[in-house]
Amino acid sequence: MAANGPGDALGDRFVARAADLLPGLVGLRRAIHAAPELGLHLPETQRKVLDALAPLGLEVRTGTALTSVVAVLRGARPGPAVLLRADMDALPLREDADVPFRSSNGAMHACGHDLHVAGLVGAARLLHEHRGELAGDVVFMFQPGEEGFGGARLMLDEGLLQVTGEPPVAAYAVHVGPGPRGTFVTRPGTVTASSTTFAVEVSGRGGHGSRPHEAVDPVPVLAEIVLGLQAFVTRRFDVFDPVVLSVTNLAAGTGAANVIPGSGSLSGTVRTMSPEALARVEAELPAVAARIAEAHGATAATEVTTGYPSVVNDPATTSRALDVLRASFGDARVVEAPHPTMGAEDFSFVTREVPGTMLMLLAGPPGLDGPPAPNHSPRAVFDDGVLADQAAALALLAVRTLDGAAR
Repeated sequence: MAANGPGDALGDRFVARAADLLPGLVGLRRAIHAAPELGLHLPETQRKVLDALAPLGLEVRTGTALTSVVAVLRGARPGPAVLLRADMDALPLREDADVPFRSSNGAMHACGHDLHVAGLVGAARLLHEHRGELAGDVVFMFQPGEEGFGGARLMLDEGLLQVTGEPPVAAYAVHVGPGPRGTFVTRPGTVTASSTTFAVEVSGRGGHGSRPHEAVDPVPVLAEIVLGLQAFVTRRFDVFDPVVLSVTNLAAGTGAANVIPGSGSLSGTVRTMSPEALARVEAELPAVAARIAEAHGATAATEVTTGYPSVVNDPATTSRALDVLRASFGDARVVEAPHPTMGAEDFSFVTREVPGTMLMLLAGPPGLDGPPAPNHSPRAVFDDGVLADQAAALALLAVRTLDGAAR
C-alpha cells in the first residue's frame, strides 16, 4: 500500500484500520462471489449483508419491491446525512476465471459488485468505530438490480432519501474496474453515458427461396437497417457529442434454407452523453428503419426505450473527493479522467436527486499474462486486496463531507 498524503491523521487511521479488517472483507467478498444472484431479488446476498452488519447495531430497513438493505449510522453529534452506495447483483455469465471461489451456478460477478458490497461493509465498520466523532448520519445503500433493472430508482421510490428525515447532502459510490491496482479515477461533470435500447420488427411477405420476386424478403431489409443505423450515428451527430450504437441481436427465418421468412427483427443499444442527442435518437431512429423498409415494400415498427440517464458528478462534491483521496492516498494514485465512459450506471438516479460523485477504483491483479479482462467478461478477475482502500476511501469521504457541512 502506498504511503498516505501528508498531514491527514484520520486518513492514516482509517487506512491502517481498514488493512486490519481486510481478511474479513475478503472472506465476505469471496462468499458472495461464489454464490451470485441476478436481478432485483437476491435473498442470499441480502442475508450475507444483514449478517455482516448485525454486530454494528445500525437502523436497518429492507425493501419490498426488491431485496435491498438500507442501514443508517447515527453520529454522536447532530448534522446532515451522507449516502454511500454499493450494488449487489451479478450477471448471467458462466464464469471462466480460474479462481478458487469461482461461481458454479451459471451467474458471475463479472462487474465487481461483490467487491462493492464488501467494501461498503468495511466502510460501515470503520465509521461505526468513529461514530463518537461523527457530526451527522451515514446512510448505507445496498442495492440489487443495477444490471438493467433500475434498482436504484426502486429504492428511491421506497423512500431511500428520507430514511434520516431529510435528503443527504452528498452521495458517493465506488466502482471497480481493470487497470493499475489501487488507482482512483473520477472527474467532475458527466462520467457515464445514458443507456437506451431499441427493437425493430420488420414485416414483409414470406415465400419460396427460389422465387424471391414473389415475396418481400425481410432479410436484406434488416441488413440495410443495420448499415443505415451506423450511418445515422456517424453522419447525423456531432463527433464531440458522441453517440455509440450497437446492433446486438438479429433474427429471421425458421432454419429452412428454401423458405423466405415473412418477418425478422433486430435490437441493440444506444449510448449518448447529452439530453439533446438522446432526444434526437428517440425521435429519428424509428424513421430511419421505417424508410429503409418502405423502400423495399416492407414495414418496420420500432420501439425505443430509454433506461439509465447519465451519471453527472457534482463539481463541488467531486472536487472535495479528489482532495480527500489525494491527501490520504497520494497524488499518484488519484487520476482525473479526461473524458466520460460510454458505460451506463443507475447511480445516475441518485445523482439526479443528490449532489454526488462516482469513482472508479482500479483493481487489476498483478502478474497477468497480457491485459486484464474487462468488466462483463467471463474471464474478469479483480484483486480483492483493494477492499481496504475502498472501505477507507468511502469512510473518509463521509466524514470529511459531514465535517465540511458542520463548519
